Amino acid sequence: MSINTSNIRFVPTALFAIALAVFSGCATTNDVIRVKESGSEGTAQGLPVTVGQAWDIAKTVFRWEGADAIEEHKSENYMLTSSGPNLVPSGAVMGAWVERVDDANTKVTVVTKRRISVNVATTLTESKFQKRFAQAVEIVKKGQTLPRIAP
Repeated sequence: MSINTSNIRFVPTALFAIALAVFSGCATTNDVIRVKESGSEGTAQGLPVTVGQAWDIAKTVFRWEGADAIEEHKSENYMLTSSGPNLVPSGAVMGAWVERVDDANTKVTVVTKRRISVNVATTLTESKFQKRFAQAVEIVKKGQTLPRIAP
């Protein structure tokens, strides 16, 4: 029995090409910060809540939607998180910026990026975050405590 060595050499090259394609398109939390700062991406919404309420609501919405650990940068008015393991196609990296408008109103900007840019699906879209955020604002305005599990 003879072994075709040209096929053996092809396998590592093919694996390297596949890995390069997959990992070259991976989004990171740094990408989320960069696009928010440039103003090129993100969905903002003004809401009738205080900065403190908005901060707690944003964290709650991320948790409702299955986020991993939330990295808080309160002094800089933003938080970062992710969802899904690194190689899950629907994984995402996300950030929320909470900015005071006045004593009773806050602007919340969210940026979500698919972990792997060629994937169609993601765990949380910006519009879904804003919809959930508005839902949580209604709960807070009724004087109720935000539930741990999404309503």
